Amino acid sequence: MRDAVIVDAVRTPLGKGKPNGAYAGVHPVELHAHVLRALVDRTGLDPADVDDVVGGAVGQVGEQSGNTTRFAALAAGFPESVPGVTVDRQCGSSQQALSFAAQGVVAGAYDIAIASGVESMSRIPIGSQALVDGVRQDVAGPSVGARYAPGLIPQGVSAELIARRWGLSRGQLDEFALASHRKAAAAWAEGRFAGEVAPLKAARADGSVALLETDETVRPGTTAEALAGLRPAFADPRWTERFGAIDWTVTAGNASPVNDGAAALLVTTSEVAAAHGWTPRARVHTATVTGDDPVLMLTGIIPATAKVLARAGLALGDVDAFEVNEAFASVVLAWLTETGADPSRVNVHGGAIAVGHPLGASGARLATTLLGVLEQTGGRYGLQTMCEAGGTANATIVERLDR
Repeated sequence: MRDAVIVDAVRTPLGKGKPNGAYAGVHPVELHAHVLRALVDRTGLDPADVDDVVGGAVGQVGEQSGNTTRFAALAAGFPESVPGVTVDRQCGSSQQALSFAAQGVVAGAYDIAIASGVESMSRIPIGSQALVDGVRQDVAGPSVGARYAPGLIPQGVSAELIARRWGLSRGQLDEFALASHRKAAAAWAEGRFAGEVAPLKAARADGSVALLETDETVRPGTTAEALAGLRPAFADPRWTERFGAIDWTVTAGNASPVNDGAAALLVTTSEVAAAHGWTPRARVHTATVTGDDPVLMLTGIIPATAKVLARAGLALGDVDAFEVNEAFASVVLAWLTETGADPSRVNVHGGAIAVGHPLGASGARLATTLLGVLEQTGGRYGLQTMCEAGGTANATIVERLDR
């Protein structure tokens, strides 16, 4: 039976998704192409051997539209014969790309595939794909609106409802965020991210050129006092009128920032890897996706975790490292409460609150980081899970292979 192994994985350092961010002057196709070229350089891959590049992107509008993954492959210098396809499962897009690449390899549709993702939130602001002439469109349609009357809500409000349901205080959310920054800063200081990043020299929007070598949104000097001084980001009387009293705990400090970045993984079979002289880093053990309440929206990672463990025939205690996307601190804290996972094994090098969350690239970024954590700790199984707009969630288990 064919398997799916990961030969290597690489990502850009993540930039601030703002006008003064390191990648604000970089077209998203160029960001994406950078990690594709880096993967080729790191592995000695002949791009002509790639059967497909499966890439994730959320804001598929403007510069990220028109099957942006295909253009990234061309920009990376891949032969015209190499196709590309762009996936949208919201924040889980590139995690889903990894699942599709692995499934294609196992099924025999591919021998070699690349799973990747990109997001330039500087150039394609979040939600841009739902705007027409500056007016936000009803993407869910009237039937969904009626089913969940009086309608779906913003993710930030969902994060507030999660905090309320699980009894999470503002202090707990801020404490979690502070720990994320401290862990990420320590990981950078100790060189633990060095093996997964491909630094990128880029022209900033003001014309200056800089080499970005570390994640731009990690704040080593942040403090509990600074976090406590931030104002709630989503407080609005409309939501208290609909849902009742809300403590308003979610701030810019305990939620993920906006970011630019890209990541990519090389996926093949053990046999093909051996034929090319590659020593795989990990095996894609099990991958699942599930749906959940689209109003709470971000809780799908809880049933997704249970589903992937059951399908894998593993117990929670068998997992040595977890990467749980830190879209909001409340989401991960609720997941910890429900699963009973060991917090010391979760987001060991910090998470999206510090490192960043370039939407379409985040699933591939989590996988890239997870491989490094397993190798550095000697762990065998790693589990990553991603909450997604609309109430879906991906969960993937990888198994580290001895090198």
